[in-house]
Amino acid sequence: MIRGIWTAATGMSAQQLTIDTVANNLANSSTTGFKKSRSNFEDLMYQTHLIAGAITPAGGQIPSSIQVGMGVRPTSVQKIFTQGDYVQTGNDLDMAIQGDGFFRVLHGDEELYTRAGNFTLDSEGYITNSQGDRLQPEIAIPEGTILVTVQTNGRLTAHGQNDAVLLEADIPIYTFINSSGLFAAGQNLLRPTEGSGEPIEGVPGTDGVGSLTNQTLEMSNVDIVEEMVAMIVGQRAYEANSKALTTGDRMLETATGLKR
Repeated sequence: MIRGIWTAATGMSAQQLTIDTVANNLANSSTTGFKKSRSNFEDLMYQTHLIAGAITPAGGQIPSSIQVGMGVRPTSVQKIFTQGDYVQTGNDLDMAIQGDGFFRVLHGDEELYTRAGNFTLDSEGYITNSQGDRLQPEIAIPEGTILVTVQTNGRLTAHGQNDAVLLEADIPIYTFINSSGLFAAGQNLLRPTEGSGEPIEGVPGTDGVGSLTNQTLEMSNVDIVEEMVAMIVGQRAYEANSKALTTGDRMLETATGLKR
């Protein structure tokens, strides 16, 4: 069997993953707080026919080896946590993190993390995301509140009539040693893993933790032009690998037809 057929097949599979990743990035180009992904690959083992440095029967030394690669395989689909663009919304409960960090929300019985700050209120006045997951620690906005402000250090203040302060609370931000190790759970939520490390609670704007601002949302960090270029490159690489597979098939057909 011609080895190149299998090698080209691994290349086609790898480029399919590239296109799948790019398609998901493009689909979420308008998703609040979304972080784009990048597919990473590595070459497979090599079949070694000759080792560089080996001594020939005449006493010489082989200057270079003969190694034939066996293809490629995916190693990871990595989240890229660069900053997205900011959009002013005018909504008091919209918040954006400028820098490193995540909000914590209670999703069912599990504490998960998100960059999406498009918060609202539930029927009991608690700050929640669009799925009804409450921001942690829980903050209930009192009745009669006409304005909510959030300072860069996370201090939330609910203002009533005549500048009366109805509530003050602090919103912490959580960081991870390896944010790329977080598990994407969907719904703009991320789950800690062994790879990400445990969450580290911090005060916004201190010790490398991002600061907060309200009436602002962080949008997706997807660059559509960059993704379109990646799509073109992936498509052409897929076509090239398919050509290599077809060529290997024709060579095999020629070999099997020699007896005719």
